[in-house]
Amino acid sequence: MLKTQRQEKMWLVTQPDHAQVSGYLAAHWGNEEFARPGYFADSADPERLRAEMVFAIAEHDNGWWEWEADPPLSAEDGLPQGLGEVLKNPVAGMERWRLGIPRLAERHPYASLLIGDHAYWLYAAQFDPDPPPEFTHHLHRGRSLYPKELETEARRFLADVREMQEAFRRRLEEDRFWRAALEPEHRNPHVRLLQTSDVLSLALCSAVIAPVEGEAKGLGEDHVVFHEVPRRSWEDRVSIALKPLGDRRIACDPYPFDQDPLQIVVRARIFDLPADHSTQFQTWWHSEPPQLIRFEYCSS
Repeated sequence: MLKTQRQEKMWLVTQPDHAQVSGYLAAHWGNEEFARPGYFADSADPERLRAEMVFAIAEHDNGWWEWEADPPLSAEDGLPQGLGEVLKNPVAGMERWRLGIPRLAERHPYASLLIGDHAYWLYAAQFDPDPPPEFTHHLHRGRSLYPKELETEARRFLADVREMQEAFRRRLEEDRFWRAALEPEHRNPHVRLLQTSDVLSLALCSAVIAPVEGEAKGLGEDHVVFHEVPRRSWEDRVSIALKPLGDRRIACDPYPFDQDPLQIVVRARIFDLPADHSTQFQTWWHSEPPQLIRFEYCSS
């Protein structure tokens, strides 16, 4: 659950809803300057590859389905725990990835492979002795997400992910089209685009980006500059700077989307604070209608 406090209200966005926003951004990724997913290298059917990539991004957090259906509540506000609280139990997070990575693999092994890459680099960025910067998730910049004592469990998890991915790879290599999609010139930019779409969505769904420039409340400039973003190919990578303009508008430089501005809708439940918990969670949660919060990415 992603939580953002605005005055005396709390906005709550589920992880699957956040992932759907990521998929929407990926579906609109690409213009004269930026290649679309599937088009970072020559492909026999780039639109087929693009569709699989957008699907992977939109479903990258499906391992949260069960958690979001019955979340533990925060002792602080009585609402479902936010991502920061949830990360305090990273072993449980690994179990969610173990559920989510293979969930759709029967029909979408390439999407599952990329979701596995996403999960792998979230942990390897901290527990690999020499993590490559081009796969370091933007949220890892300047911070550690997990406690050092997690290393043994993390290495076990990384081995499990690689085992799952090996099974996906064997299936994909049986098909000529998907065998080509495994090559680094395709797979690498797709992995990085998943990470980038993820954090661009988080910027909206959990207020990673301040509402107005200069109101970052202790976050440095590196939290609004995303590095190693693929542009025309894997060898052509740039940094994208985000500048909050107010009124839920954020400027991107350079601009990667096919519409300018790009209108984005985030599905959220909004509760007054302090929240009324006179009834059971399932009752008050489902009695609150989701609201559509509108944002905009635009060129500078």
